[in-house]
Amino acid sequence: MDRMTSSMKQVPNPLPKVLSRRGVGAGMEAAERESFERTQTVSINKAINTQEVAVKEKHARTCILGTHHEKGAQTFWSVVNRLPLSSNAVLCWKFCHVFHKLLRDGHANVLKDSLRYKNELSDMSRMWGHLSEGYGQLCSIYLKLLRTKMEYHTKNPRFPGNLQMSDRQLDEAGESDVNNFFQLTVEMFDYLECELNLFQTVFNSLDMSRSVSVTTAGQCRLAPLIQVILDCSHLYDYTVKLLFKLHSCLPADTLQGHRDRFMEQFTKLKDLFYRSSNLQYFKRLIQIPQLPENPPNFLRASALSEHISPVVVIPAEASSPDSEPVLEKDDLMDMDASQQNVFDNKFDDIFGSSFSSDPFNFNSQNGVNKDEKDHLIDQLYQEISGLKAQLENLKTESQRAVLQLKGRISELEAELAEQQHLRQQAADESEFLRAELDELKRKREDTEKAQRSLTEIERKAQANEQRYSKLKEKYSELVQNHADLLRKNAEVTKQVSVARQAQADLEREKKELEDSYQRISEQAQRKTQEQTEVLENLKQELATSKQELQIAQGSLDTCAQAEEKWVTQIAELEKERDSLVNAMAHREEEVSALQEQLEHTQLKLSSAQESMCQLAKDQRKMLLAESRKAAEQVIQEALRQLEEPTLISCPGSADHLLSTVKYVSNCIEQLEKCWSQYLAHPEDISGLLHSVTLLARLTSDTIVHGGTTCLRAPPEAADALTEACKQYGKETLIYLAFLEGEGTLESVNSTAMKSCLSKIMAIGEELLPRGLDIKQEELGDLVDKEMAATSAAIETATARIEEMLSKSRAGDTGVKLEVNERILGSCTSLMQAIQVLIVASKDLQREIVESGRGTASPKEFYAKNSRWTEGLISASKAVGWGATVMVDAADLVVQGRGKFEELMVCSHEIAASTAQLVAASKVKADKDSPNLAQLQQASRGVSQATAAVVASTISGKSQIEETDNMDFSSMTLTQIKRQEMDSQWSQLIPPDFKYHLCADEHQILLPG
Repeated sequence: MDRMTSSMKQVPNPLPKVLSRRGVGAGMEAAERESFERTQTVSINKAINTQEVAVKEKHARTCILGTHHEKGAQTFWSVVNRLPLSSNAVLCWKFCHVFHKLLRDGHANVLKDSLRYKNELSDMSRMWGHLSEGYGQLCSIYLKLLRTKMEYHTKNPRFPGNLQMSDRQLDEAGESDVNNFFQLTVEMFDYLECELNLFQTVFNSLDMSRSVSVTTAGQCRLAPLIQVILDCSHLYDYTVKLLFKLHSCLPADTLQGHRDRFMEQFTKLKDLFYRSSNLQYFKRLIQIPQLPENPPNFLRASALSEHISPVVVIPAEASSPDSEPVLEKDDLMDMDASQQNVFDNKFDDIFGSSFSSDPFNFNSQNGVNKDEKDHLIDQLYQEISGLKAQLENLKTESQRAVLQLKGRISELEAELAEQQHLRQQAADESEFLRAELDELKRKREDTEKAQRSLTEIERKAQANEQRYSKLKEKYSELVQNHADLLRKNAEVTKQVSVARQAQADLEREKKELEDSYQRISEQAQRKTQEQTEVLENLKQELATSKQELQIAQGSLDTCAQAEEKWVTQIAELEKERDSLVNAMAHREEEVSALQEQLEHTQLKLSSAQESMCQLAKDQRKMLLAESRKAAEQVIQEALRQLEEPTLISCPGSADHLLSTVKYVSNCIEQLEKCWSQYLAHPEDISGLLHSVTLLARLTSDTIVHGGTTCLRAPPEAADALTEACKQYGKETLIYLAFLEGEGTLESVNSTAMKSCLSKIMAIGEELLPRGLDIKQEELGDLVDKEMAATSAAIETATARIEEMLSKSRAGDTGVKLEVNERILGSCTSLMQAIQVLIVASKDLQREIVESGRGTASPKEFYAKNSRWTEGLISASKAVGWGATVMVDAADLVVQGRGKFEELMVCSHEIAASTAQLVAASKVKADKDSPNLAQLQQASRGVSQATAAVVASTISGKSQIEETDNMDFSSMTLTQIKRQEMDSQWSQLIPPDFKYHLCADEHQILLPG
């Protein structure tokens, strides 16, 4: 038991030692190095084995820690190289899984140490690709993915193995260059394509009708997809951000291919994420994000703010595929005490607590009372079970709380990532606006430079305008001063009216007081007379009235003082008004003087503008005259070349001349429009100059092409064409001479030029090749007739070959019959392949006509595309003629009167004719058409049949030659013996002796 406990305690100790010795490097001692290699070898062999189960996380984690310990992957590759990866598919699959985890989570030098094995991985991928079932195809695709991952990280060293980068690091990876971002996006598309290919292949290899995710075989195939999901989430996020950045710098049409490829990968990735999230195996290991319902709209820049980066969450307690607990580095350092308690509890569960406390039953041997002990033990057991239940409840609640907190942490991290993304987007927008501001500043600087480069006349005009602006400012200032004076005068007048109104109010109050005093006096007298008994009261009222009167008198005095003050102010304001009136009169005199000066300046400015307009008009006339002279020189040079035919080095074609004449007619119409616009608006001369130059060039081309066409024409037509070209050149010179004068539109007439062009066009149409004289209505019927004739010729040739084969079987024997059967059989196969090709060509032509004619009839389509139709007719005739000639050559070879080389040449001619027919059919066909694919397949069949004819012909030739030397089937035994003796004699006797011997025999035989 002590040995078991000590071994259990020693289990977690080596791993912390590895962690503590991580930075030692090459200076390790030999014993530690040997222990490390032994541990790594055991873990690698346990992780990569032939059992069809998922790789255990603890073994893979040990391999990852080993790469960090030795800062590389030398030990890993030294162990893997001894494994039979090429003979066991499951072993290779698990190797790919472990190697993928090392590239993601291992040391950075894992990639450098693995590059030397890249070619071996490619060879292994090709080898496993020959297997279409089981793990073979999966291993081939997984190895291609690992090679792609290694190449991607080699080209882009800024990206870590786990692809986790911030937006700032992503911008730095592109080095702020749109070309780098473009290339980086393409590489990410290729990378993501490999990931999705593996994803799809794994799902296709599983039987989804059963719960494959709960079986060990299914988990073995699904386990590597966790690494693929992690890579795909980052690649999708970076691709979206890079595409938004590219759309902000490049036109939308340039990125159409990027958008199409992204849409395809988005659809695949969304479907695979949805299917993965429904599998029971992934639900407890990884939280797979769901992509949005619709893909991002890259044509709208604000859609970037709606993008949410997908976050893959791996729960800490369920990150192992084999449901083993995941130990972090800190937990590995403090395992002794907890492991001891766990193992003690397991020992108590197995052997009982009584055995652990009293293993040898000493208490029973000593005679202790069992009943009390048993009772006490039972009571303690009950307490322990209760405490264990409480402990389990506490653990369950704590785990539930930890899960809730971790979920909340993941949500907060996602919100934080979204806020960081929004902040980065705002920063990008500010940088974009800053760049636009710099561009505007640069444009403003360019504008200022352009303004500084004005001519002397413009500077003088600007100086006059400045003088005028100064005068205008002075005039506006005087007008403002005059308005201020008028405003002050209005204010003074208003104040005087207010003072007068106040004085009138005072007088009215004084009159009212006097009236009230008079009324009171009358009332007092009347009351005195009427009522003597109220005399006292009236006296008191009189006294109060007197006091009020005194107060009113005081107010009257103050009003009088105020009135005097207002009168004084009014007098001062009137004096100020008089002075302002004088000043305004003086200002008006100055304004009148300035107005006279302004009128004088305006007269000078108008005269300067008239002179500038006259100068511009003279320059336009000069430009028109120079352009006319240059055009006349070009036309005269063409006429001179027409007079000297030796200068024309090559003959021309009539159709080229006709196309040039059409261009000239259009140019004349354009020139007349430009001339009318010039007469209406003389300042716009650019269109007229361009039309004159274009007319001169096209006229020169017409004359030169007319001269080259005369080299192929009959004498009479050539003379007529030459004369028409000369007349056209002269009429063009006359027309250009009319343009120099400022005549009206009616005076410049191009009727003579157009009549000359009509003559040239009529002569050119007469000189067209006879093949083009076919009525366009007959082209469609001619195509069908030629195709039918070709089919009939092929059928006739096939029938003749069958007839020749029957004759050969009836009259020949032996080697000759065998050779004839082989040659005629290969010719029959060739005819059948040509027949299939003709049928496919008819189907493709029918599809071309149906798709291109629209509402027109097939004959109209053939007439519209006459050159293409003539090519089909020519190719069809060549095929039929070649079949007929080859049958004739085969007949001669079978009869022994022909040459094998002629038959090979005829077969090659048929192959060339069928290639011409395929090329003529492909010109107007859709590249995605199934009929085009059938035609190409039929063309390859013809090529193979032609090769078979050539091979059978060569073989038959050599076999016939050998038979001619060694065929003894028709010889008697005496003839055979004589033949043998002759051959031996020819080998033993020298050539010169044979000559003399033959001469002697000839001399001997002559007398006889």
